[in-house]
Amino acid sequence: MRSFDLGMKSFALGETAFPASGVDEFGEYHSPNVAFATNTSGQYTADIENFIQDEVLPLAQRRLIGFQLGDPLTLPKGRGITYTGTRFNRIPLPFAPLSEGVPPVGQNLTISQVTATAQQWGDLIKLTDVAELTIKHPVMNQANFVLGLQIAETLDRNTWNSLLAGTQINYVNARGSRAALQAGDVLDPHTINRTVAALQNIGAPMYDGQMETDTKLDANRDGAKMSGDKRATPHYCLIGNDFVLSDFAENNTVVLAWTYSDITKLYNYEFGAWRGTRMISSNMLPSWTGVAVVNAVAVPAGGTFAAGNYFFQLTASDTQNQYESRVYQVMAGAIAIAANGSATIQTPNIQGFTFNVYVGTTNSPGNLALSPQGPTIGPMAGQAVQLPPNTLITLTGVGQAQVPPAAPATGVTVYPTFVIGRGAYGQVSLDEVKITWLDKADKSDPLNQLRIVGWKVMYGTLIENQLFFARIESSSAFSANFG
Repeated sequence: MRSFDLGMKSFALGETAFPASGVDEFGEYHSPNVAFATNTSGQYTADIENFIQDEVLPLAQRRLIGFQLGDPLTLPKGRGITYTGTRFNRIPLPFAPLSEGVPPVGQNLTISQVTATAQQWGDLIKLTDVAELTIKHPVMNQANFVLGLQIAETLDRNTWNSLLAGTQINYVNARGSRAALQAGDVLDPHTINRTVAALQNIGAPMYDGQMETDTKLDANRDGAKMSGDKRATPHYCLIGNDFVLSDFAENNTVVLAWTYSDITKLYNYEFGAWRGTRMISSNMLPSWTGVAVVNAVAVPAGGTFAAGNYFFQLTASDTQNQYESRVYQVMAGAIAIAANGSATIQTPNIQGFTFNVYVGTTNSPGNLALSPQGPTIGPMAGQAVQLPPNTLITLTGVGQAQVPPAAPATGVTVYPTFVIGRGAYGQVSLDEVKITWLDKADKSDPLNQLRIVGWKVMYGTLIENQLFFARIESSSAFSANFG
């Protein structure tokens, strides 16, 4: 047997170096071959002190553009809720020269008026005193912070909803309607050019342009000096979704043009300039995705419908911004409902959305349906809105007048891009934003158990001139999905 001499000790191969248990020849202890109890951290979870970061994590950013571009207008208190703007219209130019000694017939002086209604918006967060005492972060301050975000985002969202009433619309590739747009109809230079040309031909005023109604530039003067800013040039503001503007940026003509240009940005989130527009990106604009039809079923009784044939249409609003961003196709055919009958419809199982149901006697429904499963308080009480997903909804009659968004083709998402001139719209303020901070006891809360942070504002958006802005609608090659 082979052995090794390691100083004072020798070990032979094939021999047991250490005993199975006890103390070995070096004086070290070895345990016997028996099982020991193993203690894991799970046995002591009650003694683990969880760590919570002192600073709260940031939220996703919203790029708010719409509200700030509106002209600031004030509705005096005590004068109702309707703001009226008046315009004296141009008179026709004379057709022929005067005859000697004969006065002209003359012209009628006419006016046109536009109105906006101030509405009150607001919200609140209610907390208990126990929540304030036991939660690590200062919940009242955080409630105030997120409500501040909600105020700004609500005003921006409402502005875009108001501007959707605009009547000047261009569809990319000269499609005839939103439903005709296809997946490849992305924003291109030609569509912007023809939109800007139409606005300029109408005479829609530009930002940083001449203030006079009749403009006549002096060829011997520097236009930049006249405006007071050498960087400023007359322009319209073009506000588009990031996907849409990214489509535009990949157009070969645009790539070549922007390679040799470097503009000074005038606006937050400015994307670039093109043919009389300053392009600004926003992720608060609405969009609409066309979805296959969901059919309703007639029920013999239980409602207030008059006997007749009815068409139904479903839309879905995202629970964050409350845009009706999923628009289902209108039913292909009407269903017959008997007098005092009702109908049912199954909402899709899609989380993050609530559903609205429209009804009409043609394939262009113009009313909300009624439903006991809708809101029970507020201006929409009893209407078939904010309905939960994956639920069989009972529809009992025809509700208030409201037109749904036009549906794109199934599977196509359509985005609006706004081209806005100076004086297109204004924000009418009856009562500025007011913050409510209630943290003291009163008769309704004698033990001061509740804390309330809230806000309210009363205002409306006035379309000052339909001719001063336009909307482009397109699809996009981009999407919100990664991978």
